[in-house]
Amino acid sequence: MPARKAAAVTRPAAGSRRQGGPSGRTPWGTISRDQVIATAVRVLEEVGFEQLTIRGLASEMGVAPMSLYRHVRDKDDIIDEVTDRLLARVWAPAADPSDWRAYIAEAADRLRDFLVTEPAALHVYLSHPVMSPSARDRMDAMMEVLRTALGDEQAARRAYGALQTYTIGFAALEASRAGWAPSEDGDELAVQLAAYTSPSQFARGLHYLLAGLESGSRTPPAAAGGGQTPCWRRTEAMDS
Repeated sequence: MPARKAAAVTRPAAGSRRQGGPSGRTPWGTISRDQVIATAVRVLEEVGFEQLTIRGLASEMGVAPMSLYRHVRDKDDIIDEVTDRLLARVWAPAADPSDWRAYIAEAADRLRDFLVTEPAALHVYLSHPVMSPSARDRMDAMMEVLRTALGDEQAARRAYGALQTYTIGFAALEASRAGWAPSEDGDELAVQLAAYTSPSQFARGLHYLLAGLESGSRTPPAAAGGGQTPCWRRTEAMDS
C-alpha cells in the first residue's frame, strides 16, 4: 500500500495583523472602540477618506463588519473621531498667546491647512458644528486669547465666529479648486481669480480681518454708530 502523503499545513504569515482562531478572525469581545478608531486613522492615512469603509475596516481588523457596530454607530461616527485625533496633532499654535494677532493667525492657518489636506476633516466640518474634545480645546484657547485682546466676552465670541467661518469657507473653496489648472490659452483673469484661493491670499484676508477686530475693540460703540446703537447691538438686544 503506498504511503499516504502528509497534508499541507498553511501557517499565518509572520507579522500578520489578524490573529485568532482557525478562521483568522479576531476572538469575540477582544476589540474596543479605541482600537477601531486607531485602525481607522491608519487606514485613512494609507488609502484615503473615500476608500474607508466599514467592510474594509472590519477586514483589516479581522472581524465581521457587524462586530464594529458594537463600538461605533456608523462611518460618520468613525470619521468624526478620526478627525478629532488628527486635529489634536496639529491645532496648537507655536506663537506666544501674548502676541494675540500672531497666535490667532497661526491657529486659523493651521486649521485651514488641516482641512485642505485632510478631506475627511473637511467633510466633518462642512457637515455639522464640530464639538469634539480637540475642537473644544482649540476654541477655548482661542477664546481666552480673544477675551484678553478685545476686553469683552461678546466681542470675543463674535470675533471667533468670524474667524471660524472665514477659515472653513476659504478651506472649502481652496480644496475644491486644488486640481484646477489654467489651459494653455487660458484667460488671464481666470488665473488672477484662481490666486484668490491660495494660502497667501488667506493670510492677506486674515490680516484685514484681524486689523478690523483690533480697530473695532478700540472704538467706543457710540462713536462707531454716530450716536446711534450699532446694528449688532440692536440685534443682540432683540435676542435677549
